[in-house]
Amino acid sequence: MSSGYALHPEAFADLDDIRGYIAQDNPDAADRVMAEIFDAIRGLVPFPYQGHRRPDLSLRPLRFTLVRDYLIAYAPDQKPLWVVAVMHGRRNPRIMAAILKGRS
Repeated sequence: MSSGYALHPEAFADLDDIRGYIAQDNPDAADRVMAEIFDAIRGLVPFPYQGHRRPDLSLRPLRFTLVRDYLIAYAPDQKPLWVVAVMHGRRNPRIMAAILKGRS
């Protein structure tokens, strides 16, 4: 059975980086954050338009949802749902826009 979503190769790297950073201090917390992120992604599959738009970050038809401090960027029109990036929400918006611009 398909999961209904796919991750951009660099989104895998985003998640590895997030998990590694949190796990330095608390591996259990890292596992919880990863579980929450994947739960949120799975929750987007049946209702992909529940996220919000961020025209300040991308002119593409991406949607965004927040899990704790992490912003998940995804393409709601793609089947399976295409997760483009997972970024810390307090990053500089220019940096987030540059990251998204480089991923398709």
